[in-house]
Amino acid sequence: MEDLIKKHGYEDYSWMNPKNIVVSQWVRMKCTFGCRLYGKGGACPPNLPSVPECKAFFNGYKSGVVLHFPKRVQKPEDRFAWTKEVNLKLLKLEREVFLTGYYKTFLLFMDSCHLCESCPGSRDKCLNLKQSRPSPEGMAIDVFATVRKLGYPINVLKDYSEEMNRYAFLLIE
Repeated sequence: MEDLIKKHGYEDYSWMNPKNIVVSQWVRMKCTFGCRLYGKGGACPPNLPSVPECKAFFNGYKSGVVLHFPKRVQKPEDRFAWTKEVNLKLLKLEREVFLTGYYKTFLLFMDSCHLCESCPGSRDKCLNLKQSRPSPEGMAIDVFATVRKLGYPINVLKDYSEEMNRYAFLLIE
């Protein structure tokens, strides 16, 4: 698996047990009362499982990879084109891992989906059902607590001159 991950150009990643993912209700509350995409994204809450269902989902896996993506952007909106590019590349890795026999493989994008210019806002109207994936935060992952346990950097950013540390999760079994 290491060779496959590296073949796709990823060097900054860490193996983890998905049972160690920190899932918290407060993360869902931040989505509900703080994200402009709440209720507008087909791969965002409330179109996702409940927080207890998210926890149960992660407990159904034995291994996973956290991939780290540091980035600085000039303007906040520059993040979305970068996100789309990275997420599409991650989908290729997910597919290849699946084709090696890991049939339960599932990717969590490093940010909101952003595959389409305009999201219809629900799973039943999604234009990319096979490719859209939730973000870690959408699945109630406390990304700060989870990646800090692995020794990764992550901080609250005060402005866009600071480097972002984004993380994608690839669950493998």
